[in-house]
Amino acid sequence: MKRRIFRRLRSGLVVFLPFATAASGAFAEGAQYPTRAAAEEHCPGEVVVWVDLQTRIYYYRGQDRYGSTKTGAYLCQRDIKGAGFRPNRTGR
Repeated sequence: MKRRIFRRLRSGLVVFLPFATAASGAFAEGAQYPTRAAAEEHCPGEVVVWVDLQTRIYYYRGQDRYGSTKTGAYLCQRDIKGAGFRPNRTGR
């Protein structure tokens, strides 16, 4: 079972950080961001993806579900490498 911790930032935003379990791989180091702007500020020049945390599928900007799934967050693509996430196959 995953443990979850919510951390309050100075700006008042809440960031969700899951801890690594056997099922989640090495994702504990990656941070999730509530807005695309916050993610772009953390990883300038990198690709920002929307990750549906329940299905473990990520979407690129311009795809239909980017920023719109119920259980998702913005992350830097480099943070999710090797953590068991996979890209959307349909391109939607």
